[in-house]
Formats: sequence, C-alpha cells, structure tokens
Amino acid sequence: MDSSSVGGILLALLGILAGLIIEGGRIDQVLQPTAAMIVFGGTFGAVLLQYPLPAVMAALRSLARVFFWKHNTGQATLTQIVGFANKARRSGIVSLDQDLDSIQDPFLRQAVMLAVDGTEPSELRTIMELQLDNQSESEEKIPAVFESAGGFSPTIGIIGAVIGLIQVMQHLSHIDEVGRGIAVAFVATIYGVAAANLLFLPVAGKLKSRVREEQRLKEMAIEGVISILEGMNPRILELKLQSYLASPARQQKKKGKKGAAQESTA
Repeated sequence: MDSSSVGGILLALLGILAGLIIEGGRIDQVLQPTAAMIVFGGTFGAVLLQYPLPAVMAALRSLARVFFWKHNTGQATLTQIVGFANKARRSGIVSLDQDLDSIQDPFLRQAVMLAVDGTEPSELRTIMELQLDNQSESEEKIPAVFESAGGFSPTIGIIGAVIGLIQVMQHLSHIDEVGRGIAVAFVATIYGVAAANLLFLPVAGKLKSRVREEQRLKEMAIEGVISILEGMNPRILELKLQSYLASPARQQKKKGKKGAAQESTA
C-alpha cells in the first residue's frame, strides 16, 4: 500500500471536515446524493465523449496503482544486466540464450533475445525504442483521462449549483426554505471542485510519475543490452547504469547543469 496516497487523501478529507465542524456545520449538510449524481455522472459522461471506452476503463482499473504499488528501485534489474555482461564476456553473447527463461521483465527479455539472435546494436536500439514509444503513448493516455475529469468536474459542479438555484427560485413563496435551498444548491460546486483537486488531478499526477518510473527502467534495459553487445566492461557498465537509478530530482538537476553548460559553450 502506498502510504503517501492513502495518507494524503485521508488528511485532505479530515482537514476539510474538521474545518466544517469547527465552523459549526454538520457533515450531513454536504452529503447530497443528487449533487453527487450530477457532478460524477456529468463528469463521467463528458470523459466518455472525449475518450474511447477502452481508455476510460483502463484509467479506472489503474486507480489501484495509485494506492497499491510495489516500488521497483531497478537495482535487481541492474544486477541482472551486469551478470549478463560478465557471462557474455566470458562465453559470448549467445550463452545468454540459457538465461532467457529466468528474465521476468518481458521488455528486458525481448531485448536480450534480439541480442542473442545477432541483431546489430543500432537496429536493436531502433526496435526497442519504437516499442517503448508505443507503450508510452498508450500509457500516457491514462493520466490524461483523469486530467480531463479534473477539468470537467468544477464546471459540472457549477451546472449542478445553477440547477439547484432554479429549483429554489421556483419556491420563493416559502421564504423560510430559500436559505436552506441555496445552501444545498452550492454543495454541487463543492463536489465538483473537491473531486478535481482532491481526486482527479492528484491521481493524474501520481500515475504520471508511475509511468515515468517504468519508462526509466526500460531505458536502462535498452542501454544495458546494447552496451553488452558493444563489449563494454561490466564494471563500467554498472557505473553507467547507476545513473538511471538516481532520484528524479537529481536527474533533473543534472539535465539543468548540462543545458547550462551547452548554453555557455554556444
């Protein structure tokens, strides 16, 4: 279980509900099934209009990855690649054919298989990067679905509030109920804004980081197998691949320094 995701959403909900109670409100004041129906039904319908059903269903299934996630540091993959490099140096690249069944990652297995079959390094890179790009394009649609939902839900919430106000205005003869009716009408706005900022947009951001993490490990696999084909020393290979295991912040810092150096040279 991802404690960051679970703790984050619980903290946000508790903070909002605690503020409501401190101000003298009641939880039942914001529990309006009709408002929830308008906001979530309208948002889901708008998302279905923008994206095909398989993409939306894939996004819904991916919600589990936000709260349940086994973090892969990539160290085991790096160790396996270095082991392949040592074996290939001693017995040749063809000897890795015996290890194909022991590779659990399908992407790494395919790269090693192509290497064993005698594929040239440049051709292997083209094939695997094309496959990685296709997978990335498909996986990046999942966070985009939640980003779209986060854009739609506040507007749908306003629509729900306006619908509620219309109903209130039709009963102005009962002035004692007007205030309560207006308060209930604005619950839809709360649902729309809260759903966008506490659920849809944070989920999209978390899934983006998950996708990028998986892409980074695949990039490491490509670089490792190609380096084995090129006969790189296993120790140098290990140092080279260690850069893929650096934290995202460190990698971004390195990219910034590289870009600044290139600008100064220019």
